[in-house]
Amino acid sequence: MLSNDILSVEFRPQGAELTSILHKPTSTEHLWQGDPAVWGWHAPNLFPVVGGCLNNQILVDGVAYPMGRHGFARQSTFELVEQTETHARFVLTESEETLKSYPYRFEFAIEYTLEGNTLSVTYRVRNTDDKPIFFSVGAHPAFNVPFGEGEAYEDYWLEFEHDEPLTTHLLSKDGYFTGETQPIALQGNRLPLTKHLFDQDALVIKEFQSRRVSIRSKNHDRALTVSFNDFPYLGLWAKPGAPFVCIEPWLGCADSVGEPVELSQREAIQQVPVGGSFEATFSIASYS
Repeated sequence: MLSNDILSVEFRPQGAELTSILHKPTSTEHLWQGDPAVWGWHAPNLFPVVGGCLNNQILVDGVAYPMGRHGFARQSTFELVEQTETHARFVLTESEETLKSYPYRFEFAIEYTLEGNTLSVTYRVRNTDDKPIFFSVGAHPAFNVPFGEGEAYEDYWLEFEHDEPLTTHLLSKDGYFTGETQPIALQGNRLPLTKHLFDQDALVIKEFQSRRVSIRSKNHDRALTVSFNDFPYLGLWAKPGAPFVCIEPWLGCADSVGEPVELSQREAIQQVPVGGSFEATFSIASYS
């Protein structure tokens, strides 16, 4: 657990996954509590792919390797290597099991840092192989909506940093991009939350200027803001009718319908040279 006067944060070794973000002054639990009857996750970390891979496989040098949606990190056990009252560092490295699906040696670290009303999440990937490695990385946190009793889901909206037109890239029923797009129905810089907003799956936004999205209500000034300067893509999702919304910063995305491509050629893929490292940070802030 991490804790200060404003927030307490809990996590678990599986996936180094956040399980609680509690705003102490208002006793508000911001993180979805993973009801298995609805959606059994809280805030999975996505690595070494984001989204679905055609045939549930990746191609590396022409060889197909099994790879499930969003990768294996969320189901892997991380080692907690550092912890103070306001900082924790989890690490996952390659194993015999990971090498069966991802033929690279790596160190994937997730660091949580608490400062005031803000939790920062940093992903670090270090190449420990003797060749360049390729990967995608992303976050999938689900936030409770409404914040408290006596409110409705429809009392809330997502507020983007900028007032700008937004387009979603449509997904097939299997979760692959079709090449089609559709405008997102905004009210200025606001996206009203409704029980049917995600009936056709996630909204995936690739071309936009905003790097901050807030959850706000018509009933009060409390808000939760996700900031993601290092992440050019954004996924928004909820299981239709469920009382949460996911705000998902991504560096990578699903495959497109058609023929599989090499992992190194996937959209928004990241590359780290031999001996090199990668770092990206996003943050979650609670305002009362």
